[in-house]
Amino acid sequence: MTTVAILYPGHSAEDEFPALEKLVPEASFPVIHTWEGSTDHDVEALLTLGSRENLAPSAERARGLSPDAAMWACTSGSFVYGRDGCREQAGWVEEAAGAPSSSTSLAFAEAVHHLGLTRVAVAATYPEDVAAHFVRLLEAEGITVTALSAYDVPSGEDAGRLDAEWVLATARAADLAGAQALLIPDTALHTVAVLPRLEETLGMPVLTANQVTAWHGLRLAGHPARAEGLGALFAG
Repeated sequence: MTTVAILYPGHSAEDEFPALEKLVPEASFPVIHTWEGSTDHDVEALLTLGSRENLAPSAERARGLSPDAAMWACTSGSFVYGRDGCREQAGWVEEAAGAPSSSTSLAFAEAVHHLGLTRVAVAATYPEDVAAHFVRLLEAEGITVTALSAYDVPSGEDAGRLDAEWVLATARAADLAGAQALLIPDTALHTVAVLPRLEETLGMPVLTANQVTAWHGLRLAGHPARAEGLGALFAG
């Protein structure tokens, strides 16, 4: 059994990780909550959410699980630090957790590269000024963002209340001209159950936050990260 510790802020879509355990063979995703209270989609609030002072104690608790890897499961709480800051953040999570570590933002970049893609569209729950940080991180990783849709959802808790039909409608509304895949960030958003429908509807790979978080954590741990029902990323 491969164990990937999930450092998760607040309470919104953490139930996706038990769902992932049912789909991915020989994988466990124990969730450790890093933050109690609102997870506002505001740059200053997100910098606090992803700070060393906030994350290190949770990563140290993860060490007690003897995980094979640990993931900071928050896209916005990582990309607001920029690419270099994301890498530093992953480094001190790894130091505290005692296992290979990364974050959802870095997982998105790794997933795009793994699929051999260079051009993506982004449909984000965040306000545009927050989503712009994600675009800059992707571009720093050599990935062209062909279009950005920003939906101004105020917080992770609000995102967690959005249903599958909202996710599907958002995907259908995305400007996909010139894109090879659609990225839907925000680990507060429920997307795992609709991944097959998303890819069938759009006819291209769709990468979502909890999906890429689990995939990257598994790869860091040496797991093959292959499973049915989780889109092109988990196909091989």
